[in-house]
Amino acid sequence: MIKMTEFAKRRKQLIQKIGSNGIVILVAAPIAIRNNDCAYFYRQQSDFYYLTGFEEPDAVAILLPHKKNEKFILFNRTRDREREIWDGFRAGQEGACKHFGADEAYPIEALATRLPEILEDHECIHYALGLNKSFDAVLMDSLNTLRGRVRRGSESPLAIVDPSHTIHEMRLIKSSAEIALMRKAAEISVDAHIRAMQFCKPGMNEYQLDAELSHEFQRQGARFTAYHSIVGSGANTCILHYHNNNQVIQNQDLVLIDAGCEYQYYASDITRTFPANGTFSADQRAVYDIVLAAQEAGIHTIKPGASWIAAQQAMVKIMTQGLIELGLLKGKLATLIEERAYFPFYMHHSGHWLGLDVHDVGRYKALDKWRTLEPGMVLTVEPGIYLSRDIPGIPKRWHNIGIRIEDDILVTETGHDVLTKRLPKKIKEIEGLMAQ
Repeated sequence: MIKMTEFAKRRKQLIQKIGSNGIVILVAAPIAIRNNDCAYFYRQQSDFYYLTGFEEPDAVAILLPHKKNEKFILFNRTRDREREIWDGFRAGQEGACKHFGADEAYPIEALATRLPEILEDHECIHYALGLNKSFDAVLMDSLNTLRGRVRRGSESPLAIVDPSHTIHEMRLIKSSAEIALMRKAAEISVDAHIRAMQFCKPGMNEYQLDAELSHEFQRQGARFTAYHSIVGSGANTCILHYHNNNQVIQNQDLVLIDAGCEYQYYASDITRTFPANGTFSADQRAVYDIVLAAQEAGIHTIKPGASWIAAQQAMVKIMTQGLIELGLLKGKLATLIEERAYFPFYMHHSGHWLGLDVHDVGRYKALDKWRTLEPGMVLTVEPGIYLSRDIPGIPKRWHNIGIRIEDDILVTETGHDVLTKRLPKKIKEIEGLMAQ
């Protein structure tokens, strides 16, 4: 659990980066309607949560310099007994100050009236324009109000700057509390994958495995998936973001599960590929061994000071050589890599940042250079080979062998830690697990 003192520390750090003449405005995620008058379960916008810990909709957070400390103002919903009977508890203004550390709190209805006076005398507004059109309009109205007061001596802000890059660079390095939550998310997801592997039998439907994943997530306190679970069998293993999860699993199929839970806002992301009947065929084994060797080589590159792209380069080399040995590519290794001849079979990069979002924030490149890894970063490593029957010239023996292996990796002071290492990925381990 993230303590309120950590949220306060983050706010202080952001204000120090913004400077004494800046003001930061963050807007909570809106409620999303699923159908008619039924909403999706509410999930706070990640940057807003990262800096406030506040989980209610209809809220605006304002951070500004104030003497020696930052000042945190929160506009949020008022307490309303009738609405709370229907929709649940609200913090109200008293709760915003008492439980979430706000220095001042006002009803959200007062925002348009109070915003101009808050903005006055600040040179720069740090706000992400375009993400919330409703608040954009409120902000523009406030600026126009201030412009109309110029002859009274009022000072209107001179610029609006997107603070996302600054916040996202902060989010990229995880605190010890964040890492603890991500370890927990990884452990729960490992158990869910094990459960699905042991439950799998030819003749069942993909959505039955999806249900086993969800059951294990929620049983251990992770109410939600970090993203829509991918459970693909047969030809569906070659669809990178397959979402239907509704086909019958055949005896000779491979099953690819890409799934992870979200635990207290922090994501996990794991992929394993296994045989529906519990035993890899010779052809499936040949492709699997290539992908596993590539992933192990990619993980080996991860350490402080290493380039982000090093894992990708290591994996591409091994997979391209493997495709040559399978007879699916012909030519010299260096030439094939340079020409990206592997692309029809492996068309995505080595992985992504992981954190509050499954595809977490933070730049991969700066000034045309790949960034170097630092302790506290968490990323995935996920090579794959996808031999779709739709690729021209693929011999039938390889049709619909889609394999991806993905783990979550923490960069440590001395190297790396695989947060998902407890989940089997060697062929003997998988076959042994499924035989239990």
